[in-house]
Amino acid sequence: MKKEQMLKNLNVPDHPIDVILDTDAYNEIDDQFAISYMIQSYEKLNVKALYAAPFHNQKSTGPKDGMEKSYKEIHKILKLIKKDFPVFEGSCSYLPDETTFVDSEAARDLVSRSKAYSPENPLYIVAIGAITNIASALLIDPKIAENIVIVWLGGHSLEFHDTKEFNMWQDVAAARVVMKSNTPFVQLPCMGVVSGFTISEPELTKWLCKKNDLSDYLAQNTIDEVKTYCDSEIWTRVIWDVTAVAWLLNDNNRFMSSRLINTHLPEYDGKYCDKPIEKLMRYVYYIDRDTLMRDLIKKITSF
Repeated sequence: MKKEQMLKNLNVPDHPIDVILDTDAYNEIDDQFAISYMIQSYEKLNVKALYAAPFHNQKSTGPKDGMEKSYKEIHKILKLIKKDFPVFEGSCSYLPDETTFVDSEAARDLVSRSKAYSPENPLYIVAIGAITNIASALLIDPKIAENIVIVWLGGHSLEFHDTKEFNMWQDVAAARVVMKSNTPFVQLPCMGVVSGFTISEPELTKWLCKKNDLSDYLAQNTIDEVKTYCDSEIWTRVIWDVTAVAWLLNDNNRFMSSRLINTHLPEYDGKYCDKPIEKLMRYVYYIDRDTLMRDLIKKITSF
């Protein structure tokens, strides 16, 4: 890809685009917001497919179980929205190393689907989980790199003390494969940047409850989740994943600010590399919480 085209593809698209969402939807409560926001942003985002990403924490017995639960959760949200899109199961494990892919329906679909695109008309992928599916597709066929743009919520800010963010730390090899590839790459770091995009119980109750079945579910699911770890009446919950979708809607920087930087690869010791590689990427460093929140709430409650 020529440098001029790479730079163009690292900018927010100024026209309607085709997009795929790669999500560990059952992992937390924010993926459900992101799925809903993407589908309801149909004025610009033409959703082509959704992929279930692996995850492993207290909500799953392993990456495969996490992926399967995420697959079911995606369908649950689609049913609440009353929409139907292709949904594909993703990886059952993380990359064993930086040269070996994990085969899956999602990875194979991305390889096949991306061949219909080009650097001048790329397919956009929003990834909000471990990026195993996308890395696997790039390892299966590196040629697709120029036909796609990857927007990933993963890692922490460059100023944070480590890179042990859930999405990145689960599969460091996958993160390195994607970030070293020839594809245009946008990073939304968690702690220090996206961690400011939060919502509280009074806001959930006022803005979402009793508006529709989807908004009721999103609100109650969030409140119920917080009650499992917080006994205070005063709290906020970060809904990070929404911001990755919002980058594609960030015309005139209305939701966030970003800059071009050389790529800082994550190392296996939980730190970013001391010296960045000479590949430009886009790095988001600020979120305008209220402006984005207004757009999110409007779209979730408007169908």
